[in-house]
Amino acid sequence: MNRAQLGAALRALRKASEKEAKAVARGAVMSPSKLSKIENGRLIPSPQDVARILTAIGVSDEVKGEYIEASREATTEAVAWRLLKRSGIHKSQQATRALEAQMSTLRLFQPALVPGLLQTPEYVRCILSRHGLSKDSLLRTISGRLERQEVLYDSSKELRFIITEPVLRWRMVSPQMMAAQLDRMISISRLAHVDIRIVPLGVQQCDVPSHSFVIRDDRMVAVETMHAKMTVTDPRDVEIYIRKFEGFGRVAVSGDAMRVMVEEIRDDFLREQESGGSGPDSGGR
Repeated sequence: MNRAQLGAALRALRKASEKEAKAVARGAVMSPSKLSKIENGRLIPSPQDVARILTAIGVSDEVKGEYIEASREATTEAVAWRLLKRSGIHKSQQATRALEAQMSTLRLFQPALVPGLLQTPEYVRCILSRHGLSKDSLLRTISGRLERQEVLYDSSKELRFIITEPVLRWRMVSPQMMAAQLDRMISISRLAHVDIRIVPLGVQQCDVPSHSFVIRDDRMVAVETMHAKMTVTDPRDVEIYIRKFEGFGRVAVSGDAMRVMVEEIRDDFLREQESGGSGPDSGGR
C-alpha cells in the first residue's frame, strides 16, 4: 500500500464513520490541514499518526493493527535536500529538536563528520556553509543546531555516539579550531548519560561504515545520503541499523581509552598550529 492508497483508505474509514474531518483531526491531535494532506496522499503519515487517526475514528484494534503495519511499510520516506533547502533547513532543525525532546534513547553512527550535537559553533558554520544558504537562513540554521545541543544536558536521556577515527582527523576547520572541537568531545564524554566511542583504524573490521544514521528509541532511523534525508520506521529495517550500531560498538574504544586517543590527535593539531601549519579558515567554505 503506497501513501496515496493509505491516505484514500483512511479517508474512506473516516467517511464510513460519519465523523467530520475537523473532529477526527482534533481527536488525533493534529491540524485539519495535516489530516487533509494525509487523506489526499500528499503527506506520508507515521505509524503514530495512523494510530491516532484510527483511534479518533473508533475502529477495532484488529483494523488498527493492519493499517499501522501498512503505514510502516509506506514510511521509508526520502526527502531531497533541495526540497528541505527550499522550505528552510532551519525548519528541519526545529523538527529534529522536537523529536530529540521526546526520545529517551539515541544511537548515532557517523563515519564522516563530527555529529551535529557535538559540534562547536565554528564547525557548525563550516558544515552548513557548504549548502549555499542565504545569510539569514544560514544564521537561523546555525542557531537551530546549537539550540538542539541542549538535549546533551538532559540526564534523563541515554545518548550514544559511535564515530570512526578519520572523523577526528578530517580537516573541516583550522588546526586550532579542530583542537577545540576535539576538546569539546572530550568534555561531553564525561557526562554520565553520554557514551562516545571511536572505531580505530588499527582494529580488524567485519563491517563497512557505509553512511551515517541516527536511531531514536528503537522506533525510527534517520539516514542521510548525498541527495536526500531518509526516515525508516519499519521495525525489521530499524533492527538492521541497531545490529550495525552494536557491531561497531563492540570494536570501538570508550571511556578513558577513547579520551586518550582523542587527546593525542588534538595535541597533533595544537603542535601544527604552533609551528605555523595552515588549514581551512574557521568560517568554512
